[in-house]
Amino acid sequence: MEFNTKCRYNCFGKQSHIDTCTEGFRELEPFGFEFGEFGFGGVHVHFQVNVPKCYSLEEAEIMLKSHSAKKMFEQHPGFRKRYPGGGFWSGYEHHESTGLIDLEKSTAYCRSQQQRHGVMVIDDRQQRLPDVA
Repeated sequence: MEFNTKCRYNCFGKQSHIDTCTEGFRELEPFGFEFGEFGFGGVHVHFQVNVPKCYSLEEAEIMLKSHSAKKMFEQHPGFRKRYPGGGFWSGYEHHESTGLIDLEKSTAYCRSQQQRHGVMVIDDRQQRLPDVA
């Protein structure tokens, strides 16, 4: 699947934003969603997901977008300034079935998003300082 940010704002230039979004998607795993590779290209995300049969594609899209957006707004309050209406994702989505033969190509495509789009991701995650004796 592919989701674009609303107004195509470049929201995935920091590693903490990528981690939060990925975490928001992965929190749906208890509902039967199975995730593969994620690839962030600055203004969009490509990812592999197996959707449980009990959900239609539309229901799955709504669940994925709403839960990940909620997580982004909770973890990064500054996004409320950019998206005052609360809509993080655009209405556009792209989904296509991946067969076993194309799985390697799909994985490689997801992994190559930063290079493909020339995105430099800033690693802004907080790191532990070494203990001083």
